[in-house]
Amino acid sequence: MASSGDEGDPYRYYLHGEEEKNTKWRYGAPPNYDVVNKLFEQGRTKIWPPGSLEEKVQNLVKTWEMEMFHKTSDGDYKTIDPNNYTFSLNGRKGISLAEKRKLGGGYNSLLQTSLPSEFRCYNPAEETVDSAHRAFTTTFPRGFALEILHVYSGPPEIVYKFRHWGYMDGPFKGHVPTGEIVELFGMAIFQLDGSEKIVKVEFFFDRGELLGGLLKGASFDSSSKEVAPTCPYLRNTG
Repeated sequence: MASSGDEGDPYRYYLHGEEEKNTKWRYGAPPNYDVVNKLFEQGRTKIWPPGSLEEKVQNLVKTWEMEMFHKTSDGDYKTIDPNNYTFSLNGRKGISLAEKRKLGGGYNSLLQTSLPSEFRCYNPAEETVDSAHRAFTTTFPRGFALEILHVYSGPPEIVYKFRHWGYMDGPFKGHVPTGEIVELFGMAIFQLDGSEKIVKVEFFFDRGELLGGLLKGASFDSSSKEVAPTCPYLRNTG
């Protein structure tokens, strides 16, 4: 694992440069993380020494997250082995990259639930990758920042505790913005192969910790306030 991001982003690799000139980006161009990087730098609780295991893991996770959200072709992934990659949430059976895409990828795969449909304040089964991304980037216009709080073991099996946070400055699923910080804490395991490619990802967290903070605001008729698909924040995410 490298210790710092590429020249275009201090925390993420594989965004710019010769290797990415033919990369297929979901929204037509590399995402810009300047806004969420500012949120991260202002709100983080840990500053890891350059070259430390914690810094390397933090940059790896940010880069993996960027690739999962924004790259659409298997051949463009640099952090994972797409042929052997599996993902699981809260002890569920691992799924392949193709199966993850069928769930809508991104937020949909991370917010899976066994709750009956009538009790789902956010229903991944009814969202596409674009509608899910639009919902959260509208809610968090400053981004949804990530920091690593603790690394329990290094490669090949990386076990870490993380914190995700953002400010609800926009509406979410018919609820007005509160302007309050919304935080999510959890743990994850990344299994790397001999080439330092991620082949297995396991996440453990309570999705209610995130969604509960987004439902505090008063309800309104969201049907008349749909955000346009061209929302510029689709390319500026955490």
